[in-house]
Amino acid sequence: MVMLGNTPYVAARAKSRRQKLADRARLRQLISQSPEQLTVAVGEIGYRSEIDLYAGQMSGGDLVEAALTHNLEHELEKMLSLCSGKIRGIVETYTSRFEYYNAKVVLRSVVNQVELEKVAHSILPELNDINTPWLKIIENSDDLRSAVVQMRRKSFGSDLNAVSEDGRLSDYEDALDRHYFKHALNSIGGNSPVSRFLKELIGAEIDHRNLVNILEAEHVGISFEDVVSMLIPGGRLIPRRAFSSIAAGGQEAAMALLRGSNRFDFPAFEAALSQSKEVNSLDPVVTWFKEREHNIMKRMSYLHPVSALPVIHYVAMKVQEVNDLRFIVRGRLAGLSNEVIEAHIL
Repeated sequence: MVMLGNTPYVAARAKSRRQKLADRARLRQLISQSPEQLTVAVGEIGYRSEIDLYAGQMSGGDLVEAALTHNLEHELEKMLSLCSGKIRGIVETYTSRFEYYNAKVVLRSVVNQVELEKVAHSILPELNDINTPWLKIIENSDDLRSAVVQMRRKSFGSDLNAVSEDGRLSDYEDALDRHYFKHALNSIGGNSPVSRFLKELIGAEIDHRNLVNILEAEHVGISFEDVVSMLIPGGRLIPRRAFSSIAAGGQEAAMALLRGSNRFDFPAFEAALSQSKEVNSLDPVVTWFKEREHNIMKRMSYLHPVSALPVIHYVAMKVQEVNDLRFIVRGRLAGLSNEVIEAHIL
Protein backbone atom coordinates (compact mmCIF):
# COMPACT_ATOMS: atom_id res chain seq x y z
CA MET A 1 0.00 0.00 0.00
CA VAL A 2 3.05 2.27 0.05
CA MET A 3 2.37 2.98 -3.63
CA LEU A 4 -0.72 4.97 -2.66
CA GLY A 5 1.52 7.73 -1.36
CA ASN A 6 3.71 7.68 -4.46
CA THR A 7 3.36 10.87 -6.48
CA PRO A 8 3.90 9.26 -9.94
CA TYR A 9 1.22 6.68 -9.14
CA VAL A 10 -1.35 9.22 -7.94
CA ALA A 11 -0.64 11.56 -10.88
CA ALA A 12 -1.06 8.65 -13.34
CA ARG A 13 -4.38 7.67 -11.73
CA ALA A 14 -5.61 11.25 -12.02
CA LYS A 15 -4.62 11.48 -15.70
CA SER A 16 -6.33 8.17 -16.44
CA ARG A 17 -9.54 9.37 -14.77
CA ARG A 18 -9.39 12.71 -16.58
CA GLN A 19 -9.30 10.95 -19.95
CA LYS A 20 -12.60 9.23 -19.14
CA LEU A 21 -14.50 12.49 -18.58
CA ALA A 22 -17.12 13.54 -21.13
CA ASP A 23 -15.63 15.62 -23.94
CA ARG A 24 -17.29 18.56 -25.69
CA ALA A 25 -18.73 16.35 -28.46
CA ARG A 26 -20.42 14.07 -25.90
CA LEU A 27 -21.88 17.04 -24.02
CA ARG A 28 -23.21 18.48 -27.30
CA GLN A 29 -25.01 15.18 -27.96
CA LEU A 30 -26.60 15.33 -24.51
CA ILE A 31 -27.93 18.85 -25.08
CA SER A 32 -30.09 17.64 -27.96
CA GLN A 33 -31.69 14.81 -25.95
CA SER A 34 -35.01 14.93 -24.16
CA PRO A 35 -35.09 15.18 -20.34
CA GLU A 36 -36.27 11.54 -20.20
CA GLN A 37 -33.34 10.32 -22.33
CA LEU A 38 -30.84 12.29 -20.25
CA THR A 39 -31.16 10.07 -17.17
CA VAL A 40 -30.07 7.05 -19.20
CA ALA A 41 -27.34 9.03 -21.01
CA VAL A 42 -25.84 10.41 -17.78
CA GLY A 43 -25.79 6.87 -16.39
CA GLU A 44 -23.83 5.68 -19.43
CA ILE A 45 -21.17 8.38 -18.89
CA GLY A 46 -20.23 6.86 -15.54
CA TYR A 47 -23.01 7.63 -13.05
CA ARG A 48 -25.09 4.45 -13.37
CA SER A 49 -24.53 3.09 -9.83
CA GLU A 50 -25.49 6.43 -8.24
CA ILE A 51 -28.61 6.73 -10.41
CA ASP A 52 -29.60 3.20 -9.40
CA LEU A 53 -28.95 4.12 -5.75
CA TYR A 54 -31.39 7.06 -5.82
CA ALA A 55 -33.91 5.74 -8.39
CA GLY A 56 -36.21 4.35 -5.69
CA GLN A 57 -36.62 7.77 -4.06
CA MET A 58 -36.45 10.28 -6.91
CA SER A 59 -36.98 10.87 -10.60
CA GLY A 60 -36.18 13.41 -13.30
CA GLY A 61 -33.85 16.29 -12.51
CA ASP A 62 -33.72 15.53 -8.78
CA LEU A 63 -32.55 11.98 -9.48
CA VAL A 64 -29.77 13.09 -11.82
CA GLU A 65 -28.66 15.94 -9.57
CA ALA A 66 -28.45 13.71 -6.47
CA ALA A 67 -26.54 11.06 -8.44
CA LEU A 68 -24.06 13.60 -9.80
CA THR A 69 -23.43 15.18 -6.39
CA HIS A 70 -23.06 11.80 -4.67
CA ASN A 71 -20.56 10.63 -7.27
CA LEU A 72 -18.53 13.84 -7.07
CA GLU A 73 -18.33 13.83 -3.26
CA HIS A 74 -17.07 10.26 -3.20
CA GLU A 75 -14.65 10.84 -6.06
CA LEU A 76 -13.07 13.77 -4.20
CA GLU A 77 -12.81 11.63 -1.08
CA LYS A 78 -11.29 8.77 -3.09
CA MET A 79 -8.65 10.94 -4.79
CA LEU A 80 -7.61 12.45 -1.47
CA SER A 81 -7.33 8.99 0.10
CA LEU A 82 -4.85 8.00 -2.62
CA CYS A 83 -2.55 10.84 -1.56
CA SER A 84 -0.22 10.90 1.42
CA GLY A 85 2.63 13.06 2.64
CA LYS A 86 3.38 16.31 0.83
CA ILE A 87 1.16 15.63 -2.18
CA ARG A 88 -1.86 15.14 0.12
CA GLY A 89 -1.36 18.55 1.72
CA ILE A 90 -1.21 20.27 -1.68
CA VAL A 91 -4.28 18.47 -3.06
CA GLU A 92 -6.18 19.07 0.18
CA THR A 93 -5.52 22.81 -0.13
CA TYR A 94 -7.55 22.71 -3.34
CA THR A 95 -10.27 20.20 -2.37
CA SER A 96 -10.98 21.88 1.00
CA ARG A 97 -12.89 24.57 -0.94
CA PHE A 98 -15.83 22.20 -1.26
CA GLU A 99 -16.44 22.32 2.49
CA TYR A 100 -16.83 26.09 2.11
CA TYR A 101 -19.23 25.45 -0.77
CA ASN A 102 -21.36 23.19 1.46
CA ALA A 103 -21.39 25.88 4.15
CA LYS A 104 -22.76 28.34 1.56
CA VAL A 105 -25.42 25.83 0.51
CA VAL A 106 -26.53 25.53 4.15
CA LEU A 107 -26.64 29.31 4.70
CA ARG A 108 -28.56 29.92 1.47
CA SER A 109 -31.04 27.15 2.30
CA VAL A 110 -31.71 28.62 5.75
CA VAL A 111 -32.09 32.21 4.47
CA ASN A 112 -34.39 31.17 1.63
CA GLN A 113 -36.29 28.73 3.83
CA VAL A 114 -35.73 25.87 1.39
CA GLU A 115 -37.38 22.67 2.58
CA LEU A 116 -34.91 20.21 4.08
CA GLU A 117 -36.24 17.43 1.83
CA LYS A 118 -35.48 19.49 -1.28
CA VAL A 119 -31.85 20.05 -0.22
CA ALA A 120 -31.51 16.38 0.78
CA HIS A 121 -32.77 15.35 -2.66
CA SER A 122 -30.41 17.47 -4.73
CA ILE A 123 -27.44 19.52 -3.55
CA LEU A 124 -26.63 17.55 -0.37
CA PRO A 125 -28.01 14.05 -1.05
CA GLU A 126 -28.97 12.37 2.21
CA LEU A 127 -27.84 8.85 1.25
CA ASN A 128 -24.28 10.16 1.39
CA ASP A 129 -23.09 10.15 5.02
CA ILE A 130 -20.79 13.10 4.28
CA ASN A 131 -23.87 15.33 4.14
CA THR A 132 -25.54 14.24 7.38
CA PRO A 133 -23.94 16.97 9.58
CA TRP A 134 -24.82 19.69 7.03
CA LEU A 135 -28.44 18.56 6.79
CA LYS A 136 -28.69 18.55 10.61
CA ILE A 137 -27.57 22.19 10.69
CA ILE A 138 -30.36 23.13 8.27
CA GLU A 139 -32.89 21.12 10.28
CA ASN A 140 -31.88 22.80 13.56
CA SER A 141 -31.62 26.38 12.26
CA ASP A 142 -34.30 29.02 12.75
CA ASP A 143 -32.30 31.77 11.08
CA LEU A 144 -28.93 32.63 9.57
CA ARG A 145 -27.25 33.30 12.91
CA SER A 146 -28.30 29.99 14.44
CA ALA A 147 -26.78 28.19 11.42
CA VAL A 148 -23.54 30.13 11.90
CA VAL A 149 -23.39 29.23 15.59
CA GLN A 150 -23.63 25.52 14.68
CA MET A 151 -20.58 25.92 12.41
CA ARG A 152 -18.44 27.44 15.18
CA ARG A 153 -16.12 24.40 15.33
CA LYS A 154 -15.34 24.51 11.63
CA SER A 155 -11.99 25.98 10.56
CA PHE A 156 -13.85 29.07 9.35
CA GLY A 157 -16.23 29.20 12.34
CA SER A 158 -14.60 32.16 14.10
CA ASP A 159 -14.59 34.22 10.88
CA LEU A 160 -18.32 33.59 10.39
CA ASN A 161 -19.04 34.48 14.00
CA ALA A 162 -17.09 37.73 13.58
CA VAL A 163 -19.64 38.96 11.04
CA SER A 164 -22.11 41.43 12.52
CA GLU A 165 -25.28 39.78 13.83
CA ASP A 166 -27.36 41.84 11.41
CA GLY A 167 -25.07 40.82 8.51
CA ARG A 168 -26.56 39.77 5.20
CA LEU A 169 -26.03 36.41 3.49
CA SER A 170 -23.48 38.04 1.16
CA ASP A 171 -21.43 39.19 4.18
CA TYR A 172 -21.17 35.61 5.42
CA GLU A 173 -20.29 34.33 1.95
CA ASP A 174 -17.58 36.99 1.64
CA ALA A 175 -16.19 35.88 5.02
CA LEU A 176 -16.04 32.28 3.77
CA ASP A 177 -14.25 33.32 0.57
CA ARG A 178 -11.72 35.43 2.46
CA HIS A 179 -10.99 32.62 4.90
CA TYR A 180 -10.55 30.01 2.17
CA PHE A 181 -8.21 32.06 -0.01
CA LYS A 182 -6.13 33.29 2.92
CA HIS A 183 -5.83 29.74 4.27
CA ALA A 184 -5.01 28.35 0.80
CA LEU A 185 -2.25 30.87 0.10
CA ASN A 186 -0.76 30.37 3.58
CA SER A 187 -0.82 26.59 3.11
CA ILE A 188 1.29 26.68 -0.06
CA GLY A 189 4.78 26.90 1.30
CA GLY A 190 8.12 27.07 -0.46
CA ASN A 191 9.11 28.39 -3.84
CA SER A 192 9.08 25.20 -5.91
CA PRO A 193 7.63 25.31 -9.45
CA VAL A 194 4.55 23.43 -8.19
CA SER A 195 4.00 25.97 -5.39
CA ARG A 196 4.45 28.89 -7.78
CA PHE A 197 1.94 27.48 -10.27
CA LEU A 198 -0.63 26.79 -7.56
CA LYS A 199 -0.22 30.32 -6.20
CA GLU A 200 -0.71 31.61 -9.74
CA LEU A 201 -3.94 29.65 -10.09
CA ILE A 202 -5.34 30.79 -6.74
CA GLY A 203 -4.23 34.36 -7.47
CA ALA A 204 -6.15 34.21 -10.78
CA GLU A 205 -9.28 32.94 -8.99
CA ILE A 206 -9.03 35.84 -6.52
CA ASP A 207 -8.59 38.36 -9.36
CA HIS A 208 -11.60 36.95 -11.18
CA ARG A 209 -13.84 37.19 -8.11
CA ASN A 210 -12.66 40.72 -7.43
CA LEU A 211 -13.29 41.78 -11.04
CA VAL A 212 -16.81 40.33 -10.96
CA ASN A 213 -17.48 42.35 -7.78
CA ILE A 214 -16.14 45.52 -9.42
CA LEU A 215 -18.24 44.99 -12.57
CA GLU A 216 -21.37 44.21 -10.53
CA ALA A 217 -20.85 47.30 -8.39
CA GLU A 218 -20.83 49.49 -11.49
CA HIS A 219 -24.04 47.84 -12.66
CA VAL A 220 -26.05 48.07 -9.41
CA GLY A 221 -24.64 51.36 -8.16
CA ILE A 222 -22.60 50.26 -5.13
CA SER A 223 -19.99 52.86 -4.16
CA PHE A 224 -16.42 51.81 -4.91
CA GLU A 225 -15.42 52.57 -1.31
CA ASP A 226 -17.86 49.79 -0.33
CA VAL A 227 -16.59 47.54 -3.10
CA VAL A 228 -13.04 47.70 -1.75
CA SER A 229 -14.24 46.23 1.56
CA MET A 230 -15.45 43.22 -0.48
CA LEU A 231 -12.18 42.68 -2.37
CA ILE A 232 -10.01 39.70 -1.44
CA PRO A 233 -6.24 40.23 -1.03
CA GLY A 234 -3.86 37.89 -2.83
CA GLY A 235 -4.55 38.58 -6.50
CA ARG A 236 -1.84 39.17 -9.10
CA LEU A 237 -3.62 41.53 -11.50
CA ILE A 238 -5.18 43.69 -8.78
CA PRO A 239 -2.83 43.49 -5.78
CA ARG A 240 -3.80 44.88 -2.38
CA ARG A 241 -1.75 48.04 -2.97
CA ALA A 242 -4.07 48.87 -5.91
CA PHE A 243 -7.26 48.72 -3.80
CA SER A 244 -7.09 52.44 -2.99
CA SER A 245 -6.95 53.33 -6.71
CA ILE A 246 -10.02 51.12 -7.28
CA ALA A 247 -11.81 53.01 -4.47
CA ALA A 248 -11.03 56.30 -6.20
CA GLY A 249 -11.33 55.33 -9.88
CA GLY A 250 -13.68 52.35 -9.89
CA GLN A 251 -13.99 50.19 -12.98
CA GLU A 252 -11.81 52.46 -15.12
CA ALA A 253 -8.94 52.11 -12.64
CA ALA A 254 -9.32 48.32 -12.75
CA MET A 255 -9.33 48.34 -16.57
CA ALA A 256 -6.11 50.41 -16.60
CA LEU A 257 -4.41 47.79 -14.42
CA LEU A 258 -5.54 44.95 -16.69
CA ARG A 259 -4.56 46.82 -19.84
CA GLY A 260 -1.04 47.29 -18.53
CA SER A 261 -0.52 43.66 -17.52
CA ASN A 262 1.62 41.42 -19.70
CA ARG A 263 0.02 38.26 -18.23
CA PHE A 264 -3.57 39.07 -19.12
CA ASP A 265 -5.23 38.88 -22.56
CA PHE A 266 -7.02 42.21 -22.36
CA PRO A 267 -8.46 42.19 -25.94
CA ALA A 268 -10.12 38.80 -25.29
CA PHE A 269 -11.46 40.05 -21.95
CA GLU A 270 -12.79 43.19 -23.67
CA ALA A 271 -14.65 41.01 -26.18
CA ALA A 272 -16.27 39.03 -23.33
CA LEU A 273 -17.15 42.31 -21.60
CA SER A 274 -18.73 43.65 -24.79
CA GLN A 275 -20.79 40.47 -25.09
CA SER A 276 -21.90 40.85 -21.47
CA LYS A 277 -23.17 44.35 -22.20
CA GLU A 278 -25.12 43.07 -25.21
CA VAL A 279 -26.95 40.39 -23.21
CA ASN A 280 -27.08 42.49 -20.01
CA SER A 281 -25.48 39.68 -17.99
CA LEU A 282 -22.03 38.92 -16.63
CA ASP A 283 -22.32 35.28 -17.78
CA PRO A 284 -19.95 35.72 -20.79
CA VAL A 285 -17.29 37.28 -18.53
CA VAL A 286 -17.68 34.58 -15.85
CA THR A 287 -17.44 31.87 -18.55
CA TRP A 288 -14.28 33.52 -19.94
CA PHE A 289 -12.74 33.63 -16.45
CA LYS A 290 -13.48 29.91 -15.95
CA GLU A 291 -11.83 29.12 -19.29
CA ARG A 292 -8.78 31.16 -18.27
CA GLU A 293 -8.51 29.22 -14.99
CA HIS A 294 -8.77 25.92 -16.84
CA ASN A 295 -6.04 26.97 -19.27
CA ILE A 296 -3.73 27.82 -16.35
CA MET A 297 -4.49 24.42 -14.83
CA LYS A 298 -3.97 22.58 -18.09
CA ARG A 299 -0.61 24.28 -18.62
CA MET A 300 0.64 23.58 -15.10
CA SER A 301 -0.53 19.95 -15.33
CA TYR A 302 1.43 19.30 -18.52
CA LEU A 303 4.55 21.20 -17.43
CA HIS A 304 4.75 19.20 -14.18
CA PRO A 305 3.22 15.79 -15.00
CA VAL A 306 4.67 14.06 -11.92
CA SER A 307 3.31 16.26 -9.14
CA ALA A 308 0.10 17.22 -7.36
CA LEU A 309 -0.88 19.44 -10.30
CA PRO A 310 -2.39 16.72 -12.55
CA VAL A 311 -4.50 15.65 -9.56
CA ILE A 312 -5.79 19.20 -9.07
CA HIS A 313 -6.40 19.50 -12.82
CA TYR A 314 -8.46 16.29 -12.77
CA VAL A 315 -10.48 17.38 -9.72
CA ALA A 316 -11.29 20.72 -11.39
CA MET A 317 -12.33 19.03 -14.64
CA LYS A 318 -14.45 16.48 -12.75
CA VAL A 319 -16.24 19.32 -10.94
CA GLN A 320 -16.73 21.03 -14.32
CA GLU A 321 -18.23 17.86 -15.81
CA VAL A 322 -20.72 17.56 -12.94
CA ASN A 323 -21.65 21.26 -13.21
CA ASP A 324 -22.08 20.96 -17.00
CA LEU A 325 -24.26 17.85 -16.72
CA ARG A 326 -26.32 19.47 -13.97
CA PHE A 327 -26.86 22.58 -16.11
CA ILE A 328 -27.83 20.51 -19.18
CA VAL A 329 -30.42 18.52 -17.23
CA ARG A 330 -31.87 21.53 -15.40
CA GLY A 331 -31.75 23.62 -18.59
CA ARG A 332 -33.65 21.02 -20.62
CA LEU A 333 -36.27 20.65 -17.86
CA ALA A 334 -36.67 24.44 -17.73
CA GLY A 335 -37.16 24.59 -21.50
CA LEU A 336 -33.97 26.52 -22.29
CA SER A 337 -32.92 26.47 -25.92
CA ASN A 338 -29.96 24.37 -27.06
CA GLU A 339 -28.15 27.61 -27.97
CA VAL A 340 -28.47 29.02 -24.43
CA ILE A 341 -27.28 25.78 -22.84
CA GLU A 342 -24.35 25.51 -25.27
CA ALA A 343 -23.32 29.10 -24.53
CA HIS A 344 -22.95 28.23 -20.84
CA ILE A 345 -20.98 25.00 -21.14
CA LEU A 346 -19.17 24.80 -24.51
